[in-house]
Amino acid sequence: MSMRVGVLMGGPSEERDVSLTTGNAVAEACRRNGYETTEYPFHFDHRKLLDKLKKQDIIFNALHGGIGENGKIQAWMNKNGIPNTGSGPESSALCMDKEKSKSIATRNNIPTPKWEMLFSTDERSTLPIPFVVKPNDQGSTVGLTIVHNESEIVPAIIEAFAHGDLVMVEEYIHGRELTVTVLGDKAYPIVEIRPSHELYDYECKYTPGMSQYICPAEIPEKLTKSIQHNTELIFKALGCDV
Repeated sequence: MSMRVGVLMGGPSEERDVSLTTGNAVAEACRRNGYETTEYPFHFDHRKLLDKLKKQDIIFNALHGGIGENGKIQAWMNKNGIPNTGSGPESSALCMDKEKSKSIATRNNIPTPKWEMLFSTDERSTLPIPFVVKPNDQGSTVGLTIVHNESEIVPAIIEAFAHGDLVMVEEYIHGRELTVTVLGDKAYPIVEIRPSHELYDYECKYTPGMSQYICPAEIPEKLTKSIQHNTELIFKALGCDV
């Protein structure tokens, strides 16, 4: 008998549509590999799915943002004895909180751009322009703005606070977009992402053809090893487990 896999997707966050796309792709891949697969989309109340989820051998968490990534859904499934994929509640909460995760990176001597936190729309950052303004606990670049001049500061702060109660202002570093997958405790080949826009924004992430993906990234071997090493360090420091 094949393993029964439930795919949890949707949810109430601003990344709901992305989660549904992810969930459908995961379910298709599971079926291709011979698993008995059931999709479990929901919008607001995941608790009504409790009995159904408990009948599965494992739940693949395909949720994006909000309770799906901040540790709450992980804690709920663990409490109810539902095996699930991904990191645990404590690690998930740390990873979703940009200020906490960057503080952990700094304590472990892992390079990260300078940052400041804003607690209201009346506050201003002391960082020099250009800088990035974003909600502290959102993903997929939701509410994010690159500020190039003073006239953009207030709209950027207002936009970020529309998506969260705490806002991060971060040093802007012009460079290449690189991403690294970790499985177990090993960093895999680096992928370079070349978006059509100035940054890898929501449209470039989720619209086919808006970005190019180059793997392995065309960077020197020494730099590759350094990036992979730091990736493994922060993965461990945050308590991730995949």
